[in-house]
Amino acid sequence: MTHEQIQTAQDMAEKVTNDLGGAGLFGVEFFLTQDEVIFSELSPRPHDTGMVTLISQNLSEFDLHVRALLGLPIPVIECAEGASAVVLADKDGTNPSFTGVEAALSEPGVDVRVFGKPTTRAYRRMAVALAKGPNALARAREAAGQIKVVV
Repeated sequence: MTHEQIQTAQDMAEKVTNDLGGAGLFGVEFFLTQDEVIFSELSPRPHDTGMVTLISQNLSEFDLHVRALLGLPIPVIECAEGASAVVLADKDGTNPSFTGVEAALSEPGVDVRVFGKPTTRAYRRMAVALAKGPNALARAREAAGQIKVVV
């Protein structure tokens, strides 16, 4: 994102969350076109799309949410290059298991979070692969591609 796109998104997010009020972390998502930043959705809690913070920051979205709710201090947030890629189910089922997790975790700087959902449906997010460091997005996508949801 360009500096201008980031500023536009931050301004929109601030307006929406200030109008809602409350405390905690809000996940505010946007679509980007060549010329526009378009509001997409808001979740008033940590969200799976923010799980990249588990690998890219010293304080994750979960840490920040709890600190905000409890009124605890939030020091400087240190960020590093990081990315996430989802692992999707491809059909309906129950009691899923996963293959390829060990292979995904063999790459240095890669981690995997399995959500523990008891049922699947096509395109349901079931896990996320996280990567940090150079080429984080490509590495997260490669790790996610190694994991299969079995029902």
